[in-house]
Amino acid sequence: EVQLVESGGDLVQAGGSLRLSCAASGFRFDDYAIGWFRQAPGKEREGISCITSSSGSTYYADSVKGRFTISSDNAKNTVYLQMNSLKPEDTAVYYCAATVPPVTVEASDMDYWGKGTLVTVAS
Repeated sequence: EVQLVESGGDLVQAGGSLRLSCAASGFRFDDYAIGWFRQAPGKEREGISCITSSSGSTYYADSVKGRFTISSDNAKNTVYLQMNSLKPEDTAVYYCAATVPPVTVEASDMDYWGKGTLVTVAS
């Protein structure tokens, strides 16, 4: 059974940091790209970053470039999203999703989804 499980969401003050984790199981981790998406209340889901676990290729949306860093621990089948300099507008439910490479942040391209973890950034 394919599973993607996000963790690490929390309430944090503006300017703070959080690290989200996405633990994957049930598929060949090295064969997939893992992306992070977020959805704020009343807004569409936004693709923010993606990494291919085999090559390490990454992509960042402009909204998070320079503040967020995606990484992959292939031994643990886990992808991380380090989020620094958080802003209130980063408040959202964060999802990870998997698809075959290349990197993409198009939600329609993703094959598997986690259930999300809530990040709240207080001003």
